[in-house]
Amino acid sequence: MTDPEALIDAARRAAVHAHAPYSRFAVGAALLLTDGSIVTGTNFENASYGLSLCAETVATATASAAGRLGDIVAVGIVGGRMGAADVVSVRPCGRCRQVLNEAAQMGGRDLAVHCAGLGGGTIETYRLSDLLPHAFGPADLGIGGIA
Repeated sequence: MTDPEALIDAARRAAVHAHAPYSRFAVGAALLLTDGSIVTGTNFENASYGLSLCAETVATATASAAGRLGDIVAVGIVGGRMGAADVVSVRPCGRCRQVLNEAAQMGGRDLAVHCAGLGGGTIETYRLSDLLPHAFGPADLGIGGIA
C-alpha cells in the first residue's frame, strides 16, 4: 500500500498541470488503486465558471473510464495559490466528497483521504465517511458494496 506522502507527492506533481487561469488556485488529486497504481487529476477551469471541474472529479472519472471505479482505496489532495508556497491543507469540496463516495460505495470500502497544501505542510488524514457522514449513494439504491 502506498503511504500518504507518496499520494500527496503525486498530487503535487499533477497540480503543476492545473488549468486555473481565473482563480489561480491549483488543485491536484491522486487516487491509489487496489493494485498499487496511481491515477491523477487536476482542476480544469472554464471561462463560464460553472463548467469547471475539480481535480478529484477528474481523477475519479479517469479511473472510471479505465474500468477501475471500484478499485479506489485512497486519495491524496493538495491545493493552493499558483506561484505561492501555500501550506494550509485543502480538503475536498462537497461535490467531490459525493463523487468520491460513489467510488467508495462501488468498491465497498471507506476511502482514506489525505490532504495537504500545495507547498508542503502537515498531511491531514480522514476517512471519507467522516467528511461525508450519512452519505447518499449507490448502496441506497441497492448497488455496490458499503460505505
